[in-house]
Amino acid sequence: MAGQTPLSRRHLLGGLGGLGLLGLAGCAAVATPPASVPAPTLPDMTAMDHGTSMAHTMGNILVGDVDPAINGFDPMTMLTDFDYGKVSTLPSGQTLREYKIFAADKLIQVAPGISFPAWTYNGRVPGPTIRCTEGDRVRITFTNGSAHPHSIHFHGFHAAEMDGVTPVAPGAQTIYEFDAAPFGLHVYHCHVPPFMRHIHKGLYGTFIIDPKTPRPPAHELMMVMNAFDTNFDGANEIYAVNTVGFHFTKHPIPLKVGELVRIYLSNFTEFDPINSFHLHANLFNVYRTGTRMEPSEFTDVITMGQAERHILEFTYDRPGQFMFHAHQSEFNGLGWMGIFEVTADGAASAPFEVAGRLGICQLV
Repeated sequence: MAGQTPLSRRHLLGGLGGLGLLGLAGCAAVATPPASVPAPTLPDMTAMDHGTSMAHTMGNILVGDVDPAINGFDPMTMLTDFDYGKVSTLPSGQTLREYKIFAADKLIQVAPGISFPAWTYNGRVPGPTIRCTEGDRVRITFTNGSAHPHSIHFHGFHAAEMDGVTPVAPGAQTIYEFDAAPFGLHVYHCHVPPFMRHIHKGLYGTFIIDPKTPRPPAHELMMVMNAFDTNFDGANEIYAVNTVGFHFTKHPIPLKVGELVRIYLSNFTEFDPINSFHLHANLFNVYRTGTRMEPSEFTDVITMGQAERHILEFTYDRPGQFMFHAHQSEFNGLGWMGIFEVTADGAASAPFEVAGRLGICQLV
């Protein structure tokens, strides 16, 4: 709208600090508090169920929700959407896994009512989670359907001509082929200059190479920490896991009591030197880059630079709703926060209700 100031991180933080809840999708009036406000009565936490008690601690979240049909992808589905490719056997007996990836320009929503002009792999951010076993032959046919040159650079071992540093022109196609090694958690991303723009706009994904002797069975989840500069001023306005801010606060991830949980965690946040993951009421084993079968540390906070990735493993021995978030307060205040809902049967409750709390149309 003409004359409006673009939404910035400063505007978001100022509004969140003053209101406690930011409504970007609706147009509710801002309530004016009375001159004399009585001291609040603290709730009796022991008398509440887990859903009610967690609702009191959610703090600043965005009103509304992002319909997965709008984006064409669902952050919750992404957690367990592993692409094992089209599988066949080469004459040598080696397993061949074939994948098709295309780049495309696409407008997505990164929070309710907040759109972002993304560059995508297969129409989603992050791109598909490619998965194989060490020693498999991996063949990726890459088609560039974008208006800009792009490529795919895979972390791990491969020949120089498969390194993905050569731009693929709009409308052109190329094939990346190599033997999967070493086992571990890897990533891929566009490697066309300016790198900052191509990564920030969404061209990245997770690449898992399983060891030949499988890891123990677990409830496995893929999480990519990312962020979005919605007004292109060089500072992010929205932070998230799997692209949509506060998605896992409004839609808790269901877990079971006693099950081993394994998170494939990677960081693709641009404009910030580090991101982090903190788990509430628990600690996790860290398998740095996933290239060893023994944990390197046991902690509840891990700090990661861009493209850094680790496997985290933990178990909850009691039910409840447990938060996870970045341990940078600014990040979790702008979307990087979620909840694990741990039950005996692993069933999630209904999404949190946020209606009736303060909201505004837009901060200017």
